[in-house]
Amino acid sequence: MRPLAVLVLLGLLSAPAHAAAPTAAQKDEFHAVCMGIAHNETLCSCKANAAMTLIDERFMGVVIASMKGGTPASTDFVAYNTYVAKSNQVCKPDY
Repeated sequence: MRPLAVLVLLGLLSAPAHAAAPTAAQKDEFHAVCMGIAHNETLCSCKANAAMTLIDERFMGVVIASMKGGTPASTDFVAYNTYVAKSNQVCKPDY
């Protein structure tokens, strides 16, 4: 077997089978925290809906904690910034 094929196979075997989707309770918490920050129903509803398709259950916890003033772990920085950029694209205001 070629080295690249072995690395790909090992990567597939070590990846989680399926990440759980965010929960309805997380979506509600996200929305509530967002409203406390932005006071904008349209934005917060859009961001909460987008989060349900852009991130998984674990990462929703990271995002909510960050919205509450926490700092994502250094291992989550790239994924967090990617999530923010994508959610901003989805929920961009109409000017």
